[in-house]
Amino acid sequence: MLSLMLSMMFSSLLWPLAAPARAESQGAPDAPILAITRGGESRTLSLREIEETGLRHVEMRHPEGLEGRFSGVNLDDFLAANGLDEARRVRFIADDGYTTFLTPAERREKRYLMVTRLDGEPIGPDQFGPLMLVVPEEAEAVLAGTAPLTRWIWALREVSAR
Repeated sequence: MLSLMLSMMFSSLLWPLAAPARAESQGAPDAPILAITRGGESRTLSLREIEETGLRHVEMRHPEGLEGRFSGVNLDDFLAANGLDEARRVRFIADDGYTTFLTPAERREKRYLMVTRLDGEPIGPDQFGPLMLVVPEEAEAVLAGTAPLTRWIWALREVSAR
């Protein structure tokens, strides 16, 4: 009985996280897929809103096995469009709780891409979507094990700034 109750509680906690990704994968480009938090204020963005800053494309192989044409928005452009570019530190949070942080200095060192599509299609949860943060110029080095994977994040659900 306790096991069933815990399972139900856990499922109900995960539902809000999984629902936006499912909505997007079912063809709802205006469904919320990413939370943006700054201070005490929070709002959500849809795929369409995220992609308004313009898509960039790169052919690469992702360390998790995905390969093809990755499309997305330049991270600095996205942060600027959402008033987060001057933040001392930006936090990126995945569905599983994995977190990585970037400072403005770290963002100047490399070009980050917030991936929204693979081969022209929105990224589904089965492909580590709906969003990913990658460093295309480091893809080969990450695959070879000569560059760290710590700044890469997939199943991205929230961007938070301080």
